[in-house]
Amino acid sequence: MKLLVFGCTGQIGWELQRSLATLGTVTAVSATSGGAIATDLSDTQAIRRTLASVAPDVIVNAAAYTAVDRAEQEPALASNINADAPGVMAAYAADHGCLLVHYSTDYVFDGSGDEPWRESDTPNPLNVYGRTKLAGEQAITASGCRHLVLRTSWVHAPRRQNFVRTMLKLARERTTISVVDDQIGAPTPAELVADVTARMVQQMPEGSPLSGIYHVASAGATSWHGCASEAVRLAREAGAVLQLTPEDINAISSADYPAAAPRPKNSRLATDKLQARFGIELPDWRRGVARTVCELMEHGK
Repeated sequence: MKLLVFGCTGQIGWELQRSLATLGTVTAVSATSGGAIATDLSDTQAIRRTLASVAPDVIVNAAAYTAVDRAEQEPALASNINADAPGVMAAYAADHGCLLVHYSTDYVFDGSGDEPWRESDTPNPLNVYGRTKLAGEQAITASGCRHLVLRTSWVHAPRRQNFVRTMLKLARERTTISVVDDQIGAPTPAELVADVTARMVQQMPEGSPLSGIYHVASAGATSWHGCASEAVRLAREAGAVLQLTPEDINAISSADYPAAAPRPKNSRLATDKLQARFGIELPDWRRGVARTVCELMEHGK
């Protein structure tokens, strides 16, 4: 099996190179020379050339425009990367009988209510980022290709910029911080998403009826404030020298932390469909945060 991974230097893309290696030959692609091939995801012709060169059996798109606030000022670029690029990949997959795996987000929903969002719920994104990610999903499903669109949330890892890493950095530098406590979701490790992806790809032979949209997120839920408090607590228990304690983290509302792009308050994702169709159980969010904190400490981050 030949697998082509776009976005190999990102959090999920980095882990995919490990998790997919057991399935076949992995070609890694990024927007820079960090991958085996450099491909600008805003250039649809470059994407087509890469696809033709590799001729993959499985396309895995872990690349995305993820600067949520900046997307409000760069909607065209966000749309190129989040909607047009996966549309090109989907067209190729449909024409060549490939499987396309693509990652989407809880931000396709408006965050209303307090029940976990299901795959069948109607999307209603609040910002440019969410709208462009939804457009990418729609392009893929409209193409008719075999696909797995995996919506996830609050991704973290020991590498690249993410919330857990930022909180530990601030905990070393400050004696108090303020973190939003009225946005609820499940911090999800990139490693988990990559491992789930590999298991799903294994169960997707040609003609499989399992194509569709799935939610992949850690079990349980917390707020950003709860996640920050847990990360700091774990780091201190492991011996990290921090100026900050969990008690020094002030809980604030979204209104107290204005941003260019509004965020959904309810980012809970129901994962029943994934568990029923693929037999995959997902661990509690605390386990993933503990692993990320441990690895960051091991590397002095």
